[in-house]
Amino acid sequence: MNVRFFLLLAAKGRISGRIGGRLGNRRLYAALLAGCAVLCGGTLGGSAALRAAEQAAPPAQAAQAVPDAALVARGAYLAKAADCAGCHTAAPAAGQTGPAALPAPFAGGLGMASPFGTIYSSNITPDPVDGIGRYTYDEFARALRDGIAPGGKRLYPAMPFPSFAKINDDDMHALYAYFMHGVKPVAKPAPQTRLPFPFNQRWALMFWDWAFVPGGRYVQQPGHDAQWNRGAYLVQSLGHCGACHTPRGPAYEERGYDGNAHLYLTGGTNDHWFAPNLTGDPGAGLGRVPAQDIAAFLRSGHGGGLVTFGSMVQVVEDSTQYLSDDDLNAIAAYLKSLPAREPAGLYDMHSRAAQQTVQALRTGDVERPGAGIFQSYCARCHQADGLGVAQKYPRLAGNPAVLARQSTSLVRLLVEGGAAPHTENGPPSRKMPSFADKLTNEEMAQVLTFIRNTWGNAAPPVTTRDVTSVRGAIHK
Repeated sequence: MNVRFFLLLAAKGRISGRIGGRLGNRRLYAALLAGCAVLCGGTLGGSAALRAAEQAAPPAQAAQAVPDAALVARGAYLAKAADCAGCHTAAPAAGQTGPAALPAPFAGGLGMASPFGTIYSSNITPDPVDGIGRYTYDEFARALRDGIAPGGKRLYPAMPFPSFAKINDDDMHALYAYFMHGVKPVAKPAPQTRLPFPFNQRWALMFWDWAFVPGGRYVQQPGHDAQWNRGAYLVQSLGHCGACHTPRGPAYEERGYDGNAHLYLTGGTNDHWFAPNLTGDPGAGLGRVPAQDIAAFLRSGHGGGLVTFGSMVQVVEDSTQYLSDDDLNAIAAYLKSLPAREPAGLYDMHSRAAQQTVQALRTGDVERPGAGIFQSYCARCHQADGLGVAQKYPRLAGNPAVLARQSTSLVRLLVEGGAAPHTENGPPSRKMPSFADKLTNEEMAQVLTFIRNTWGNAAPPVTTRDVTSVRGAIHK
């Protein structure tokens, strides 16, 4: 019996696809995963009976000496690199402002909707009952690397444990020291994840793990220098970039975990955002983006005329803005080393048509569908030449996200609007308004098609059906 057929039996029908995808089999597996942003489903603690037994035993860290302050500080830095707070801190209370509305860090409770229920992140503070305070180091490491909590409870592969498996022992010890001694305990249980049968049968996940999780620590590559290896380690392990930027297979497995896989970091859709291609593709990838602009983008959300959007905003705010310049430059160096794969879109800034279009936009003499909409609603910020305004508004000319093979993110931005990240050392955050009540689906398709094929851009058109599909999926 082959592996895929066994998986089919174990989960009562092939479990594949993405949240919000097609009906049938593709919807089923989405409930197991609910996107890479959630570290795991449900709380890591046990039943009420188990909690009573746990409360009688001393916390794991109680029998240990307080670790060196430098080790705890190192763990705090690594927790930012892994963006632990982004998944394990609930969203601010709706309609409330001020300190009282801010949720406790790492106390879990962040919910993500799925077709079959909401998956909640866990409390990972060192509280001995509601958190992970009784975890030994080995239990902590096993949960992160293997996706198995104490008692043999398997975590949903929404937690990126295939990537965390590559974390080296020194960093794992530092993370453990931080979460046990550098995080404030919060005695608050996270909401229980209650998915219907068969998705609540976690035992079946052992077959998914066996089939798709390679495991193993990161191994230094002798053919590359120390900076490249540092960047590869951060991207492949703590940063778990592939969880969003690598496409998923028929069982929603990542189609590769390092550069040896052809589809690694070539772009993927999560929660109706398309995370773009990070390889050297000169169209929709990073081929035309200098390394220093990549580092600046991760530091402040702005780099080379590009601005962070969608779920990447939170990653910059909670994670990458706090990384050292050395680590940001190492990440950029590694990404720039990836060969161009899965090319999409073209850009020729010197084309005659591009120059003619710029002139026509400035004079208002453009009859192409979408041109008038762009002039009325977009040109004020993005400019007639499509180059935007540095440190304020992104350029559209040659923007890899504009040239991406999927227009999902562009449609969602137009419908919902967005905002650049708030960072300590970056420019002020500026907002893009929602056009949901200003433009029809047909008008959105026209202006996006215009943007994707102007100023030297060349990408597939956006159809009214594309816009309707995305709006239906996000219910807006």
